[in-house]
Parts: sequence; structure tokens; C-alpha cells
Amino acid sequence: MVGKGLRISIALALCVSGLTACVKPSEDVMMNAQPAVVQLSTRNANPVTQLPNLETERRFKVFLTGYSWWDNTPRGSAAIAKPVIHRKASGTGTYEDPITLAVGHRIDYGRQTMDYPAGTRFYFPNIRKYAIVEDVCGDGNRPQVSGCHRGYKGHPWLDIYIGGRWSSAEFSDQCARNITAVQDVVMHPSPNYPVITGEVARSNCKALSGIT
Repeated sequence: MVGKGLRISIALALCVSGLTACVKPSEDVMMNAQPAVVQLSTRNANPVTQLPNLETERRFKVFLTGYSWWDNTPRGSAAIAKPVIHRKASGTGTYEDPITLAVGHRIDYGRQTMDYPAGTRFYFPNIRKYAIVEDVCGDGNRPQVSGCHRGYKGHPWLDIYIGGRWSSAEFSDQCARNITAVQDVVMHPSPNYPVITGEVARSNCKALSGIT
């Protein structure tokens, strides 16, 4: 047998959760009713808003190189291995639309480990562009031997996508040479650094020669 107070508690719980119609009980029933413990359903709740990246900025030097549409793998494509916000290598260099960046990785017993996780943002002061890790540098069964994982003179090696589909292969190669240097980088950057928008091969490549 179910007591009156428990029946009212169940009815209130069903009413609050939307599983039955709500009928206002009389005052004498309410006075005798025991408080109900109601657990609301979260099936239709709005998802929690994702918080911005609160990681602390890190500044250090890296060896930066560039790869283009012409020398990507496969050649003549913008294919990437770890898409995050782009389906293909691209980006304008802003914080909201950073350029695809390839990083070193290694394969041990069939398991891949990237030097920096996909989705990690960087800012390059010399070229005034943001970039995001969405690709890997180095092919084959041991990419740590031939790719960016080796580093360069003790510095991490990063490889930014410069575009170049609408330019010649020769121009793209020269652009990549122009930006190749040991230079400063900011990892987990704030969103307010100055930016020259556009792919590297079309926006400011000629002005980048002689980076020190």
C-alpha cells in the first residue's frame, strides 16, 4: 500500500519531469504531502559551452619550413592527416582561421605519437600568422628518421602549409626557402597578435626573405 504523501510526491516528480500532466492538488493534500526528491532529466539539456584554451603561452625557437600544394603527400593536393578545423590544408592565418601546420611524429610498434597534439595553436611573429596542428611531417614506417621529429640543431621542427596551388611550383619552392629559418614561436598564443591575412604564398612571401 502506498501512502498519500508518497503518491503525491510521485505525482509531483512525474509532473516536473514532464512525464504526466500537472494538476494542482488541494491545500489539505499539500499540507500532508512529504517533499519529493526529484531528479530532472538532462536528455534535452543544452550542451556545456566549450571554454577557450586557457593554457599558458610558451615562447621558444623552432626551425620553420614550408610545404606547398606542389610537394605535399600526395603531390598536387592539400590532403592532411589530422583535420581539426579544416578538411584540407588551408587557413588565412588569423586566430579563428589558423593555417594548417605539420609536426613531427614517430611510430612505435604500430602506434603513432605526434610531437604536438592535433589542434595545438601557434603564432609565428616573423610571418605574422597563426597556425594549427592538422598534419604530420615524415612518411614511411619510421617517420622519426626522415621527418620533422628529428628536429634541427636542437630546435623543434615545424612545417607550415604555404599554399601555392595558384602559383608555379618554382615560386612555391622559393617561398618555402624564404621562410625557412630558426625563428621565434608562441605556443598557445593569445588571439590579439598582429596578422597578415592570406596563405603564405600569396600574402607576404616575397617580403620574408632574409629572416634571421
